[in-house]
Amino acid sequence: MPLVQSKYKPPFYLRNGHLATVIPSTFRKVSDVEYVRERMTTADGDFLDLDWLNQGSEKLIIISHGLEGSADRPYMKGMAKYFHRYGWDALAWNCRSCSGEINHKARFYHHGDTEDLAQVVSYAIEKHDYSTVVLVGFSMGGSMTLKYLGEMTDQIMPQVRGGAVFSVPVDLASSVEELARKHNDFYRKRFIKKLERKIRLKAEKYPEEVRYTDFNNIRYFPDFDNLYTAPLHGFKDAEDFYSKASANQYMYNIKVPTLLVNAWNDPFLPEACYPKEECEKHTHLYFESPEYGGHVGFTVKGSEFNYMERRALQFFNENID
Repeated sequence: MPLVQSKYKPPFYLRNGHLATVIPSTFRKVSDVEYVRERMTTADGDFLDLDWLNQGSEKLIIISHGLEGSADRPYMKGMAKYFHRYGWDALAWNCRSCSGEINHKARFYHHGDTEDLAQVVSYAIEKHDYSTVVLVGFSMGGSMTLKYLGEMTDQIMPQVRGGAVFSVPVDLASSVEELARKHNDFYRKRFIKKLERKIRLKAEKYPEEVRYTDFNNIRYFPDFDNLYTAPLHGFKDAEDFYSKASANQYMYNIKVPTLLVNAWNDPFLPEACYPKEECEKHTHLYFESPEYGGHVGFTVKGSEFNYMERRALQFFNENID
């Protein structure tokens, strides 16, 4: 306890982990989601763009996206729409530089960036006086969520009642190694290409802190993290970043009901990202490991909504008052 027996069943054509990952990411459309955007000023004078679905509820879901994602990704819109349909307000926030505009500082975001998530949580609660807040995160956003809930156990506002995260590289170093493997060339190159565009723009705005010419040397994530992530965010190097930002350094301190769902056929995740033994002994951290689902996939045949959306709401309904 609490290991959870998964009930997820994929369409027969999405049993392959790569197809389960790529097809919903590429082809899923979520209609009729009209966010209201608000710009929040951060403590260091930067900004975060918050995308809201409001209906005056006392309950709020705060949703965190994956690497180089945004509130416009279908998995973000799907989660926001599903909870909104069942009476919740929804806040899908964009990490720095992910809302369509480069932010005002040389730094951007990373897997362990709980400072910005904490500011978003506090801002939302103080502005709207929610009585119940839950956090949902995908991939990198799941890392942030687990780290936030685990490292700030005594400082978390009492309105924060639980979390649910999906496809999370809880052991960051091993996931980086997995993404360096040949079968993951497509994903790694795609991520690095997206990051390259941001680095080019940042180098134009902050030439003394960011050098675009260095990008010629980047093929793998440690290259990028040594050149950019670590120096821009106060880490010694990539290894130091992976150690200090990994969710598994913090998540076993969690004191609110939290669900972690990692599919066994997720191409991004090695064995170290399936903490069965640790969660079996944990009081609040629930681990579910369906055989299928890919990375942030979990398609449900014939449905507008996927398993992640249904499972998150079910988990909160069952585990928070």
